[in-house]
Amino acid sequence: MIALTVNGRAHRLDADPEMPLLWALRDLLDLTGTKYGCGIAACGACTVHIDGVATRACVTPLSAAAGRAVVTIEGLDPDGRHPVQRAWVELQVPQCGYCQSGQIMQAAALLREHPKPTDAEIDAAMAGNLCRCATYERIRAAIHRAAELA
Repeated sequence: MIALTVNGRAHRLDADPEMPLLWALRDLLDLTGTKYGCGIAACGACTVHIDGVATRACVTPLSAAAGRAVVTIEGLDPDGRHPVQRAWVELQVPQCGYCQSGQIMQAAALLREHPKPTDAEIDAAMAGNLCRCATYERIRAAIHRAAELA
């Protein structure tokens, strides 16, 4: 049994400790907002926070989350009031939307570390999050807007 806290709720999972956290979230806890994109931590679609740090869930074994606090897109702010969520909606960032939960989670972690990031800091922090629709300019604008809203 692996004990972890996900979105503020304690869970005990009877699962292989080497199972990727992504599959535990999606298949065992039915939290499907975190997406599978590449399986090698290259695209960022699976980004969650573990103890406040942006982490790629597709390559993180479940055992690495044991005893730790995991936050998924569903737990960032269930009412959609987090400044990043509000900015994303206000600036209509998504096109297809597939990558956006990972983008939002990465942006929230960035703003926790750098409350007023520069374009260079945004570009560096978001570089590992790919968007097939190329909404990068809107993502950058939304991060600046979220900084204002915070």
